[in-house]
Amino acid sequence: VQLQASGGGLVQAGGSLRLSCAASGNIRRINAMGWYRQAPGKQRELVATISSGGELNYADSVKGRFTISRDNAKNTVYLQMNSLKPEDTDVYYCNADVIVELSALTRMDYWGQGTQVTVSS
Repeated sequence: VQLQASGGGLVQAGGSLRLSCAASGNIRRINAMGWYRQAPGKQRELVATISSGGELNYADSVKGRFTISRDNAKNTVYLQMNSLKPEDTDVYYCNADVIVELSALTRMDYWGQGTQVTVSS
């Protein structure tokens, strides 16, 4: 299974970006999907998650500005980021909790490669 993230870039404060992350491979089912971010030398932190049933969870720092969504038919999760602030500058990683079919159905956790988001002041 691979997660391919895209959509990062450089934007001025107050601007918007939309991240996408598509999962592909031997997937039977995707449970929760989410976005995390990490600055150099710091721990990776949760930004937002969405369950297979559509339940949402956001970090307090992004509530009201970021919106997570998913397209189950495309195995894709999105993160719409509005009113961006310089402190949102980080590498953003997508994550998926996936049921794969190996010798048996197996639950695995996958990460995308990371996409840089830079917000200038």
